[in-house]
Amino acid sequence: MEAEGKKKNEVWEWSKALLIAFGLAAIIRFFLFTPIVVDGESMMPTLEHGDRMIVNKIGYDIGEPDRFDIIVFHAPEQKDYIKRVIGLPGDHIAYEEDQLLINGKAVEEPYLDQYKTGITGTLTEDFTLEDITSYSAIPDGYVFVMGDNRRASKDSRHIGLVSIDEVIGNTNFVFWPVDEAGIVN
Repeated sequence: MEAEGKKKNEVWEWSKALLIAFGLAAIIRFFLFTPIVVDGESMMPTLEHGDRMIVNKIGYDIGEPDRFDIIVFHAPEQKDYIKRVIGLPGDHIAYEEDQLLINGKAVEEPYLDQYKTGITGTLTEDFTLEDITSYSAIPDGYVFVMGDNRRASKDSRHIGLVSIDEVIGNTNFVFWPVDEAGIVN
């Protein structure tokens, strides 16, 4: 009888441990971090189709996106997009002859250097914020995003400004494939 009681107690202890483990995993995934798979080529060469990344969901609960952060957000097509923040609230964005201009000043984009060396012509077509939106500056609560593969990216040039409320979080860590695992800029 005593052995039967011990066995029931052990089953109960294991059940509690598994419930706690699953509960913690669910909390971490729902509130803190979640995996995402890169779908498409819009962030090449920085991110490849099929890369698996970790999204930090708490970073923007306590702060705002920074310029050039790679973010994940809910897009209008009921899909999550991965793009780079180019413009912040108050910024005027323009491109002239493949050069990013923020508030009229040239800003370097070193993450594009590798891509620019392998193409002919310009990577980013000329435009101004006014060409795309009705704003002369990005309003509070919004960001302007672009993919690193400017020729094949559906981004703020097509979908408009992104509300910060639609941002899930930022990501900069690839965990799969293993040979490419690490921090991306």
